[in-house]
Amino acid sequence: MTSTEKMQVITKILDEKKANKIKVLKVSDLTLLADYFVICSANSTTQVKALSDNLQEQLEEKHNEEPVKREGNQGLNWILLDYSDVIVHIFYQETREFYSLEKLWADAEEIDLEEIIKE
Repeated sequence: MTSTEKMQVITKILDEKKANKIKVLKVSDLTLLADYFVICSANSTTQVKALSDNLQEQLEEKHNEEPVKREGNQGLNWILLDYSDVIVHIFYQETREFYSLEKLWADAEEIDLEEIIKE
């Protein structure tokens, strides 16, 4: 699966589970860390964990993809799932506002999700 396909699958899974304010930043021209950052938020720490668990489960079962690294299980305010070329950030809403990754990576291209997430 290409990084673009993986990003699209991740975005759809998060959307289906009602993740809030999903944004995808194409960072491949800015860093060697990944091709895409997928950023979303949740209304509670319970939802942060549920989004993370569901995403991991679906990617493993349906696409044979496991994260290289997972961080943030302790406080459940920010879970990072590193799928090598796509890094997923699942935030509790207040934590997302505090860290403001979108501003930190303001030079990144924001991907239009209209075609990926169809109502």
